[in-house]
Amino acid sequence: MILLKLFLGFLRVGFFAFGGAYAAIPFMREVIMDYGWITEEKFSYFVAVAESTPGPVMVNLATYVGASQAGAPGALLATLGTVLPSFVIMLLITVVFKKFVSAPRVNAVLSAIKPCVVGIIIATGLLMLFDGLGISFAGGIGPDIKAVVIAAVLWAVCIVYKKVKKKAFSPILVIAISAVLGIVLYGI
Repeated sequence: MILLKLFLGFLRVGFFAFGGAYAAIPFMREVIMDYGWITEEKFSYFVAVAESTPGPVMVNLATYVGASQAGAPGALLATLGTVLPSFVIMLLITVVFKKFVSAPRVNAVLSAIKPCVVGIIIATGLLMLFDGLGISFAGGIGPDIKAVVIAAVLWAVCIVYKKVKKKAFSPILVIAISAVLGIVLYGI
């Protein structure tokens, strides 16, 4: 039964997630929490790991959740549920693409969707930022001082590096410094 729920839950995500992976994270969170597959805290960790590993975030997240619930079969079905709608839709689009590409109504719909996707991505980023800093709007505000220290150190390092080297700080170094600071501050 869990395999069917994983497939159908992530199939729902695959059908209704527009705007790419970051826009789909709130919808994936809603589906995952509705089924009670993982906790809110674990979801944040899964998102961080999914972003850090190669491949699309939505697929990685579906694979991790599926594996946590039902092992390899769960990972396979959750991933299949996530990618199947896109695959079918892209197949259909390529068949009829030439016919509809210049239609004014199609362009109007796509133009209307763009600002919505930007808003969803910004909201997701802010929620993840607040969650990472330990700020909860449901249970009051109580920032995690260690997370604030890590964020401040990273911000300072990036600003100083940009002023000295006249180029942006490497994202790989940001991840490495974050890992070291996290181990030092949370491991102690």
